[in-house]
Amino acid sequence: MTVMTGWDLFEDLRAAQDEMLRATRGHGWRPGQPVTGGTTPPAWAPAVDISERKDAYLVTAELPGVKADQVEITFEGGLLTIQGERHFAHDSADEKMHRTERFYGAFRRSITLPSHVEADKIEASAEDGVLRIMVPKAPEVQAKRIQVRVGPGHTALKPGAVARKSGAAAKKNGS
Repeated sequence: MTVMTGWDLFEDLRAAQDEMLRATRGHGWRPGQPVTGGTTPPAWAPAVDISERKDAYLVTAELPGVKADQVEITFEGGLLTIQGERHFAHDSADEKMHRTERFYGAFRRSITLPSHVEADKIEASAEDGVLRIMVPKAPEVQAKRIQVRVGPGHTALKPGAVARKSGAAAKKNGS
């Protein structure tokens, strides 16, 4: 007698996809997963883009479903921290969830920025689930263009400066 076992291709694919997401996306929690290692789900980190202009650093974070009043942004010691919480929206006993790939619960993302920024002028805005943070650079660290002058009388070194340097070097060498 042959024993037949049931096999569900889609269930195996879903399980493999879930395992791959867990391995590549870090420590997130999805509804239906057991909470491990404590009473609260582990934190997850939203995806961010960091770019630089001549006058500021721009940090953009994806936070769909998170209201502006649920986000806290701090800057201390060169560390920009974005933290908050995204709540699970489907809390109905009448619904059966078939797939949940988004992360919920507390989130935290810390980004180290150079120390030469104007912390008191940092601005943040949110629109369509995207948080944008502008961190202005201090004026003294912004790149300055230096004009090169051409022609006699426009030298950066005063006449004789090279000769004096050479003379000092010659005395130092014992010549």
